[in-house]
Amino acid sequence: MISGRILVVDDEPQIQRFLSPALTAAGYTPLRADNATEALRQAAAQAPDLVLLDLGLPDMDGQEALRHLRAFSAVPVIILSARDREAEKITALDSGADDYVEKPFALGELLARVRSALRRAGATEPPAATLYVAELAITPEATLRNGVALPLTKREQALLLLLARNRGRVLTHRQLLTALWGPAHTEDVSYLRVYIGQLRKHLGDGAAKLIATEAGVGYRLLDNS
Repeated sequence: MISGRILVVDDEPQIQRFLSPALTAAGYTPLRADNATEALRQAAAQAPDLVLLDLGLPDMDGQEALRHLRAFSAVPVIILSARDREAEKITALDSGADDYVEKPFALGELLARVRSALRRAGATEPPAATLYVAELAITPEATLRNGVALPLTKREQALLLLLARNRGRVLTHRQLLTALWGPAHTEDVSYLRVYIGQLRKHLGDGAAKLIATEAGVGYRLLDNS
């Protein structure tokens, strides 16, 4: 049975109330975001297996949110929207959506499309709960070194987790800032440098060297596997 975490991005309370128990009954773990900014943060921090994305969000058009998401994640995305114009569908699919379902939709059809998207993505197992890098054990909640939790803030933890999930890959300043602070902060590179510096101090001399600076581009967690 395919399972996984499904992030539902929709500001309509009735949609959230409808989908949450339906997804749970189908064996999935629902996650909730009521706007694009929260959705991007959750996508980075929680690494859902699939995203159900509404286009009519209060803080940002869903098409733009999709483009920001694709800057750092290849998670399957199914658009849920009352917009039935062909141009909207084409734009969404060209921007990286995997499927497009018009509202109102039948629950059975939506779940079938969810299963299909997860099969295509190979998401038959939930993502690893713990990532191991050198002497570090990294989870969404904490980072342990030799069994002792490091005193990281929530933002520092989210930053390290995002780097660890993309180990060996360069994440640009824009990707990191969008994922952790939202699209309004894509130019705040100096802010990101402060957090990287704080994170390195917490990690200590050995582990701090794992975070490589790609000058003028971004950061990369070295793959020591």
